[in-house]
Amino acid sequence: MKDLMISALKVSGNVLLDFFDKPLETKQKESQSSIVTEADLASEKVIMELIEKRYPGHSILSEECGFLDRKSEFTWVIDPLDGTSNFASGIPWFGVLITLFRNDRPLMGGAYLPVQDDIYFAEEGKGAFKNDRPLPEIKDRSIRDSLVAFCLDYSDDEAFLNKGLETFKYIIRNSRNTRSTNSLVDFLYVAEGKFGGVMNLFTKVWDISAPGLIISEAGGVMTDIGGNPISFNMGSAIIAENFPVIAGNKAVAKSIRIL
Repeated sequence: MKDLMISALKVSGNVLLDFFDKPLETKQKESQSSIVTEADLASEKVIMELIEKRYPGHSILSEECGFLDRKSEFTWVIDPLDGTSNFASGIPWFGVLITLFRNDRPLMGGAYLPVQDDIYFAEEGKGAFKNDRPLPEIKDRSIRDSLVAFCLDYSDDEAFLNKGLETFKYIIRNSRNTRSTNSLVDFLYVAEGKFGGVMNLFTKVWDISAPGLIISEAGGVMTDIGGNPISFNMGSAIIAENFPVIAGNKAVAKSIRIL
């Protein structure tokens, strides 16, 4: 299963490179912050073909096609192009995310940054890797010694936005500095220890399941914005579920909770 995941990440990443930094037609999805391009669909197609050829009985949940429920204990969760807005603007902060779930638990997860040609992989209980080399254990350091990413999309929930913005003010005033790619890159930089933490108030299961496993296997944490463990209930209903999350070393993650 690992070999298939790595192969699917690389093949789909190469598909994305064929489209990158070229004129693209974009279509808006559920909000002005969410778009889809022909590259998303082409990447998704090759991933699904590879999975269905090798494991035709497995379920698949993908950002673009939805949930193909085959009543299997195994579900492949796919984000064929994470960072679509960056990609469509010619910015190289994008990639592919794939997670293999066993029932409701992530078993293994992978991420690929095609421009950099970097593969990240983790399997539950077996550590996290970048290009087949173990990632160093994430060390605790204070928020004052850390770069912290903060990501916020469009929302008409005024109270939720205000609560998030108050936390962003805290991060600005207390961290070394702030950053944001609003993509998988933020989470992968946490896994590598480059960022002390990240808060993203608008994510889906396909955005966070692979990075969350990679971060936790590297010694960090990913929780909801109150500091509670994240649980996934695999099924069609999860498509619409928003997961506001915090990830980071344990010290930073604790300090930026929304209570």
